[in-house]
Amino acid sequence: MLVDGVAHRTIWLSGDGESVEIIDQTRLPHVFEIIRLDTVDDAAKAIRTMQVRGAPLIGAAAAYGVALAMRADPGDNALDEAMTSLIVTRPTAVNLRWALDEMRKILQPLPAGERCGAAYRRAAEICDEDVGINDGIGGHGLELICAASEAKRGEPVNILTHCNAGWLATVDWGTATAPIYRAHDAGIPVHIWVGETRPRNQGASLTAWELGHHGVPHTVIADNVGGHLMQHGKVDLCITGTDRTTAAGDVCNKIGTYLKALAAHDNGVPFYIGLPSPTIDWTLSDGVAEIPIEERDAAEVSEMTGRTADGRIETVAITPQGSAVANFAFDVTPARLITGLITERGIATASREGLLDLFPERR
Repeated sequence: MLVDGVAHRTIWLSGDGESVEIIDQTRLPHVFEIIRLDTVDDAAKAIRTMQVRGAPLIGAAAAYGVALAMRADPGDNALDEAMTSLIVTRPTAVNLRWALDEMRKILQPLPAGERCGAAYRRAAEICDEDVGINDGIGGHGLELICAASEAKRGEPVNILTHCNAGWLATVDWGTATAPIYRAHDAGIPVHIWVGETRPRNQGASLTAWELGHHGVPHTVIADNVGGHLMQHGKVDLCITGTDRTTAAGDVCNKIGTYLKALAAHDNGVPFYIGLPSPTIDWTLSDGVAEIPIEERDAAEVSEMTGRTADGRIETVAITPQGSAVANFAFDVTPARLITGLITERGIATASREGLLDLFPERR
């Protein structure tokens, strides 16, 4: 997607063909900075500190982290240590585990001398596969936006999203945003309500930034405005992303998604999920009971970073000193509240049978 008119991915090999470059998302929206990862520890830190974030991108970064480890030492112990250090960085997003399983499956049977090259090839494939998956989600989601546009006789389609499930959360295109970009590029008028998404403000900081660079009309709103907009007929459909989806169609996503889904259900607004298949956890059935919910640093709630009027980037405290702070990073939206799951193979009902109809090999 575009940054100042230049096409970018979120992760790529640097010119030396060995180190990896990423967009440091902790610096956005005020500073666009590219940083280099040279070691598996660099990759683990980037995931843990959310320099890269979003389930698909986390998986891609972990795959390249394994490749960096194999460049330094292709032995069995180094492979095991790399897997261990990377898997603990973010416990909720299933793509991390999926990508590491893919890397282990490829590398473990190989002699040490072949592992480095194979690791770089598989990491690159995982990135390219993610782009293809998101492009597929975009094509199927585009049909929904086209239908809404026809129903509105060409008036702008108002779409509400939550957090950042855009191209910054993936290798390119995004999940929830892929249909939006496809519609915009096809000349279909759309307008996006961007929930700020406290804490960390991934909507206000990241989604708004990338939509703006691509020229997509949007408006940033406080998180609690979504229900009000739905009550007044100002939202035609909602599309969010997912960090983990159960085999029964429950969706775990950034905290606050569940409340948006409740408001949409109460107001008859269709609520869709952009769902890449590696994000489906086929081992789970009950999202509320079985998905581990990451609790992150309290500072994400008690502090906020922004740019001052004179251009300085400052972090300030916004809660009283001594107040206890809890920071639950995700919640689970039950399948009953979800209109459909937009996958690269089509749109499924949020149910076990709906997913199995599209992925019969999982029966």
